[in-house]
Amino acid sequence: MIPVDRNILSDYIDCCELLKETERDIRRLKKKRKTIVQTNVSGSNPEFPYNPQHFKIAGTTFTYEEDARLRMEEQLLEERRKLCAGMKLDVEEWLNTIPKRMQRIIRYKIFEGLTWEQTAARIGRKATGESIRMEYQRFMEKS
Repeated sequence: MIPVDRNILSDYIDCCELLKETERDIRRLKKKRKTIVQTNVSGSNPEFPYNPQHFKIAGTTFTYEEDARLRMEEQLLEERRKLCAGMKLDVEEWLNTIPKRMQRIIRYKIFEGLTWEQTAARIGRKATGESIRMEYQRFMEKS
């Protein structure tokens, strides 16, 4: 398990957002690879009798090289997703080991971005912004 400090908690927020964006990009790439274009063409026999015929043609809109590039890009996005998911799990594992009150303080202040006063109001029990801030500072110095 990684040692957690304020920077790691900030990175956790970015990692969660990056994870959402990466998953959206992966879905976009998969959708692009599955896109099939279909059209009808007409033609006739090259010899007599010239019977008109209609054909359906279907295929993807990209070449073999583009397909290889899309697969490589999808693989890189999968690696990024795995790294972010791993970091997210490490931080959440650490969060489960700390006291519940500190979990709430971290969630409100760091993850939701509330001020110390707003955090104190959410915590309740006659807590002030200054007391919550000091409790957080002492906890981070200790751990």
